[in-house]
Amino acid sequence: MKKEIIIAGFGGQGVLSMGKILAYSGLMEDKEVSWMPSYGPEQRGGTANVTVILSDERISSPILNAYDIAVVLNQQSLDKFESKVKPGGVLIYDSYGIKTAPARSDINVYRIDAMEATFELNNSKAYNMVVLGALLKIDPMVTIDNVLAGLKKTLPERHWHLLPMNEAALRRGMELA
Repeated sequence: MKKEIIIAGFGGQGVLSMGKILAYSGLMEDKEVSWMPSYGPEQRGGTANVTVILSDERISSPILNAYDIAVVLNQQSLDKFESKVKPGGVLIYDSYGIKTAPARSDINVYRIDAMEATFELNNSKAYNMVVLGALLKIDPMVTIDNVLAGLKKTLPERHWHLLPMNEAALRRGMELA
């Protein structure tokens, strides 16, 4: 098993955190993992993306030109990465902020209304967990238990009280997919 994933959006959407949690989850399942963030000088509002590779075998390079899965959270990311999804691959996008929907017919496209789900949950900070839950429903590359353990590893202890809310967001994302 080898999954080459790009997650892309604006800074502040939790793109890098989502990738880090996915990477930690892979480590907990004894997978080979690569996590490579990329972002501009802006912390919030600039573009950000992260490449995550999960594999049962050694990873030869973290640099990718094509992806099995692309998760895109804004129009700029969709414009940049839609063409880089391998034929037969998966593209997941949130409809919020996307003006032009994906047009390819040789990939599996999933529209997730994650921003609307955060309004239902009354917590916009859970956005990335809703998206991650949808991704894991579409392709269960790691277990939800390891995702929760990875989340605990990435959150400072003072924020552990937010773990139940994050789990609810993950499960809501799974329902959306």
